[in-house]
Amino acid sequence: MEMITVPAGEVTLSDRRTQRSWTVGVESFLLAPGPVTRETGKLPLVEVSWEDALQFCNTVSEREGLTPAYRLESEVAWDRSANGYRLPTEAEWEHACRAGTTGPRYGPLDEIAWYRENSAESVHEVGGKAPNAWGFHDMLGNVWEWCWDVYDAEVYGEYRVLRGGGWFDEHWSCRASVRRRSHPTFRVDDVGFRLARSR
Repeated sequence: MEMITVPAGEVTLSDRRTQRSWTVGVESFLLAPGPVTRETGKLPLVEVSWEDALQFCNTVSEREGLTPAYRLESEVAWDRSANGYRLPTEAEWEHACRAGTTGPRYGPLDEIAWYRENSAESVHEVGGKAPNAWGFHDMLGNVWEWCWDVYDAEVYGEYRVLRGGGWFDEHWSCRASVRRRSHPTFRVDDVGFRLARSR
C-alpha cells in the first residue's frame, strides 16, 4: 500500500469553542496519499464509523503480516509499538495537511477541495483536486476524516475528532485548523478516513 513519509515537526492546534490553542510535537510517520476508497472505483469509503475504521486498520494489518495497532475488546486501546495500520492523531493529521504552510489552507480552495460550492452536493473520486506540497490529496473537502483522538472528554465523553471538511460543507469548514466531533459509532455519507503507520 502506497504511503508517504511525513517529516517530524511541530503543530499548533486550536479549538474555536474554548478559544484555546496548544502546541504538539509530531514524530515522523507514514500516511496514505488519500482517503481509503471503495473496492471498485476511486470513491472514498464513507458511512464508516470510528470503530469500523479501527477494525479495518487491524484487518489490513493482519492481512499484510503486520502487528495490529488496536485492541478492540471492552475498552479500545492503541499499542503504540505496533507497526500496523492506524488512524492518524489529529496533530499528525494537521501537520500533514499543512505540509509546511501556515495559512488556513494549503492552496486556493477550488483547486484543492470538493465542498458545497463546487461538489454538486456529492462525493467525488479521490485525487481529482491538486495535492498539497507533500503529495496528499483531499486533506480538505470531499470527506471528513476520523482521527484517533478524543475531542473533549469532559464535555463530550468518548466523541472522537473529525478533520478536513466534506463535500456538503461551506468554505469555512474546509480549513486545516477546523475540528468536528462525533460519536465513535456514527456513520454518515461525508465521513471517511485515511491510513497511517508509525515508523
